[in-house]
Amino acid sequence: MSGGVDSSVAAFLLQRKGYDCAGAMMKLFDGDGSCCSLDDAEDARAVAQGLGIPFHVFNFTETFKEQIIARFAAMYRMGRTPNPCIDCNRFVKFEKFLHRAEELDRDYIATGHYARAERDTNGRFLLKKGLDNTKDQSYVLYAMTQRQLSRTLFPLGGLTKDAVRRLAAQEGFINAKKRDSQDICFAPDGDYAGFIERYEENGATSDLVGQKLSGDFIDTEGRFLGKHRGLIHYTVGQRKGLGISAPHPLYVCALDVENNNVILGKSEALFSKTLTADEINLIPFDALPSPMRVTAKIRYSHTPQHATVRQTDDDQLYVEFDQPQRAITPGQAVVLYDGDTVIGGGTIRG
Repeated sequence: MSGGVDSSVAAFLLQRKGYDCAGAMMKLFDGDGSCCSLDDAEDARAVAQGLGIPFHVFNFTETFKEQIIARFAAMYRMGRTPNPCIDCNRFVKFEKFLHRAEELDRDYIATGHYARAERDTNGRFLLKKGLDNTKDQSYVLYAMTQRQLSRTLFPLGGLTKDAVRRLAAQEGFINAKKRDSQDICFAPDGDYAGFIERYEENGATSDLVGQKLSGDFIDTEGRFLGKHRGLIHYTVGQRKGLGISAPHPLYVCALDVENNNVILGKSEALFSKTLTADEINLIPFDALPSPMRVTAKIRYSHTPQHATVRQTDDDQLYVEFDQPQRAITPGQAVVLYDGDTVIGGGTIRG
């Protein structure tokens, strides 16, 4: 229970179905963030008390620091743009948290995600989109394993957000009208580069501090355009904040980590039809036996696009889109769908 309306209603719905429930908040970050604050804990505790269920706070700050924040900083230093919410689901919410639930002899964990888990006729667990397309969160859950899906409940998968808020209001929940958090919890101001620099200056990754060097902006033809402030300040597709004068708009097309260059070009240079991905996870099966027609998303807000995917190695996917896609960004996730069923996905490498 994060203190938000979704997890509160999830607990209410499960209790109404007869489950023996307990509420739990994960404390993930020490500092000014957009989650697991004292106010959030008090909101979650108040709802749990109203439901008459126990409430726990689990301190996972060290795990979060080591597996989410450190990875976030390292990925940016490698010229990639990670999605820490996916990593948090992978390493904390559906791993560390599930393990804690098992230690407490709980049969399931449940979350307020808008997604569905079902079992097919062969006994395989499937992950499906939430029925509210405007709130579907299956993209950030693609890394879930069979074990995790078998032990997880998604009570909101068949509901709309409006219906969830109405239920919360009817039950008098203190957070019925609470604003949804949409920021990265440890950098709610959106200044990721500033966060990384502060994180490194505090000695967390001192071996990377020497990499905070400015370098060159070059165009797609290799011509020098100016100096940049350091690779962590830029991401593929970025236009604002470049500080470069040109007769036409320029965009970040690639980050050349080896030479410490930021490559700029026109908008059309951002389009590509293919990508490769590793760190893959497949859900309906262990491996792709042959090329498969899918729809694919290359970022959370991306409209799924028709594509063909084939598995080229144990841990590599090759995706070819029917139409060129804009700003395919290394470090982001590509997630594959067959209708409303999540096939799986991986981390984009290029």
